[in-house]
Amino acid sequence: MYDPTVARLTYRALLGRRRALILGALPLLLIAISVAVRVLAGADDQTAADILGGLALATMVPIIGVIAGTGAMGPEIDDGSVVYLLSKPIKRPTIIYTKLIVAIAVTMVFSAVPTLIAGFVLNGNGQQIAVAYTVAALVASIAYAALFLLLGTVSRHAVVFGLVYALVWEALFGSLVPGARTLSVQQWSLAVAQKVSGGDLVTSDVGLTTATVLLVVVTVLATWYAGQKLRTLTLAGEE
Repeated sequence: MYDPTVARLTYRALLGRRRALILGALPLLLIAISVAVRVLAGADDQTAADILGGLALATMVPIIGVIAGTGAMGPEIDDGSVVYLLSKPIKRPTIIYTKLIVAIAVTMVFSAVPTLIAGFVLNGNGQQIAVAYTVAALVASIAYAALFLLLGTVSRHAVVFGLVYALVWEALFGSLVPGARTLSVQQWSLAVAQKVSGGDLVTSDVGLTTATVLLVVVTVLATWYAGQKLRTLTLAGEE
């Protein structure tokens, strides 16, 4: 279910000079802010949790997911080059699974790694905060990659819709509106982080069992539907 050629082409598309600069901007900003806070205010567990929760998990991770997820498939559909890919003797599910793996890997590297670095800079991983938010970023990366890969497959305006979702739903409603939190990937990943930290600084409005089930269901359904959509594109091209 993994094709090295498709993976190499997808990595090349995602990590091209222009997109790589965009992917690297937010992680560098997070680390820079963390260094400045540590120098000016010293180590503080609550400050570390606020920055990692508000800037890293609520903002950076979903935006990185948008760029990686939609970029794994969307541009090929938009410019028509997906026809050449579909003409190769590669199973359609293999194409989707390969692109999903690449999108997950890129999202994890550009979100979880800087989150871990920022956490250690802010408070040296006091109360397991750095590790907890890193685990949350890893878990969220999987769901976001699947969701935004689907969005890139079904819409020509995937980046716009993805950014609206990331900035409005996840960063705003997912953090502030109680009802919306239950349907937030951010809150699901925070449930896992809460279990890792074992303290009061990392909390979620969703129970661990519910969060785990929702993360799995969303990831599986998004991947399945992206594959179905790709099959439809194939039939349209053949006709």
